[in-house]
Amino acid sequence: MDRYLALQLIPPFLFGVGAFTSVVLAIDSLFELLRKVVESGLPISIALQVFLLKLPYVMVYSFPMSTLLATLMTYSRLSSESELIALRGCGVSVYRMVLTAVVLSSTVTAMTYVFNEQIAPAANYQATITLEQALKSDKPKFKQQNIYYPEYKEVKEADGTKNKVLLRLFYADQFDGQRMKGLTIIDRSRDGVSQIVVSESAQWNTSQKVWDFYNGTIYLVAPDRSYRNILRFEHQQLRLPRTPLNLAENSRDYGEMNISQAIEQLQIERLSGNQQKIRKLEVRIQQKIAFPFVCIIFGLVGSVMGTIPQRTGRGTSFGISVIVIFSYYLLLSVSGALAQAGILSPFIGAWLPNFFGLGVGLVLLMRIAQR
Repeated sequence: MDRYLALQLIPPFLFGVGAFTSVVLAIDSLFELLRKVVESGLPISIALQVFLLKLPYVMVYSFPMSTLLATLMTYSRLSSESELIALRGCGVSVYRMVLTAVVLSSTVTAMTYVFNEQIAPAANYQATITLEQALKSDKPKFKQQNIYYPEYKEVKEADGTKNKVLLRLFYADQFDGQRMKGLTIIDRSRDGVSQIVVSESAQWNTSQKVWDFYNGTIYLVAPDRSYRNILRFEHQQLRLPRTPLNLAENSRDYGEMNISQAIEQLQIERLSGNQQKIRKLEVRIQQKIAFPFVCIIFGLVGSVMGTIPQRTGRGTSFGISVIVIFSYYLLLSVSGALAQAGILSPFIGAWLPNFFGLGVGLVLLMRIAQR
């Protein structure tokens, strides 16, 4: 029975992967690439390369949708042809019939995790770099602008309350992959004096773990806000954190990072103290962990809905799948927004759609099993 059900599930799953991937890829990337080919002169070979690099990222989202479509189509057809009734007449419970779909969905979950963690982020990042290089071939291959890094510390007041104050502010106009340029640093880490560093360029010295600043001025400011000293230099070494360089080198979009890279980025953001970015990244990390498990939820919901006696064709199953998928992503967007706003925890905001879908699937399963 398991082998028979598995063989029935695989073809519609592959059909769903092809259908959903084509639709999402056309909406997300194809039209935009065609516009760049026509308006910006993007070579067709580069456009094709970017198109193929975008495939893994889109397939990550098509796997859960295809799982729902495959289970719903297969079990609906078997139900309409009375094959499920025959199995129940032979003593096979609904729980046992649905178990096959859940086990196969677990396999798709593992496949989704591998794509989402190992393949899609790297391919998506490479697609971004390839497109930028093709459209800006006369500019440096690696360039970040407006690197802004504030660092805070907590100060305990006389009444026992804690207050966050600025410890250090690092700003650079741009980073070309080798040097920071157009730097302004406000350093308040030393008691009794603050310093303002203005420099033409700076480079991280790996061997000595310091910054080499070139062609600049250091202003020493006393606690009463008066200038204590002014130092002009051609080359000056300062012991400042490497974090701004990490921030510039790891400047990736959320879809271009795997979980480990996102956790590293989270550590950097925590040093800067930007609570909005920290919260958003915490939610994104939990969503990356929770998302692959939606394959199991969709497999359960699709197989249970399919066992309900009805006569549905491919079109109806596809329509029901779209409604369920839309409902899931709507709930995912709402719960994610609530988590970023601080109303829900990052864990609840990311996992709530899965818990809700699991609850709906189990309730439907128990009701059908009692018939």
